[in-house]
Amino acid sequence: MKTRILSLIAGSLFASGAANAASLEVKVTNLTQGIYFTPILVTAHTSDAMLFNTGEKASDALQAMAEGGSLDGLSEILTGISANTVTNPAGGLLAPVASTMATLETSDGNDRLSIVAMMLPTNDGFIGLNSWKIPTEAGTYHVYLNAYDAGTEANNELIVDGSGAPGTLGIPASPGEAPGTQGSGVTNTETNQMVHIHRGNLGDDEATGGKSDLHNTVHRWLNPVAKVTVTVK
Repeated sequence: MKTRILSLIAGSLFASGAANAASLEVKVTNLTQGIYFTPILVTAHTSDAMLFNTGEKASDALQAMAEGGSLDGLSEILTGISANTVTNPAGGLLAPVASTMATLETSDGNDRLSIVAMMLPTNDGFIGLNSWKIPTEAGTYHVYLNAYDAGTEANNELIVDGSGAPGTLGIPASPGEAPGTQGSGVTNTETNQMVHIHRGNLGDDEATGGKSDLHNTVHRWLNPVAKVTVTVK
C-alpha cells in the first residue's frame, strides 16, 4: 500500500527496482488562455511518496499550496525525505503560453517526478503531476497535466483581499486582465471535498455584479492546462 508523502516514508530509498541517479531537464509550459501559475514545485522522490491522491482529503501542505500558492509545507516535507527539489524556476508567476525550465540531479532511488502549482485566479485549483515514473532511457518525453481541485474551499469565484490563507474564502489575486467586482458568489459550499479534477471556472460577462468576479471569455479552460517536457540525459 502506498504511503502518502505527508505520512512520511517508512521504506528503503534503495527499494527493489529503484532507478539510478539521473540528470533531468524539466520544462513546464502554461497552455491556458488566461490562467497564471504560482511558483512551481518540481521534485524527484521515491515511489512510495505522493504529493496528493485523487479521491482523498488534501493534506495541510497541499491545501496551503492550492489556496495561496505557498510551497513551504511541501518543501519542508520533501527535504525531510531527501527528495531532489526545485522551487520557483520561473522566478514568480508563469503567464499563459509561457514556459520555464528546471534542472534536476536526482539521487539513487528518487525515480518518480511530481509537479504542482496553484492556478490563478481560482479558489483552490492547481496543476498536478503525481509520482510519474522517470524513464531510465535517455531521451525526451512529454506529459500533459490536468487541473485539479484540492476540495478544501468552495469555488465562489470572488476576488477577496487577504484570502489565500487556509480557511479564508476567496481568490487571492487575478493577474492579467482586471477582474470583475461585487459578484454575489457562484457557491458557498462544495459537495466533493476530496482532491478531484477541477470543474473549471464558470465566470460571467458582467464587469460589476453577477455571480462571479471572473470573465467567462478569459478565465475558463479545458484540460490539459500544462505541458511538461522531460529530457533524461
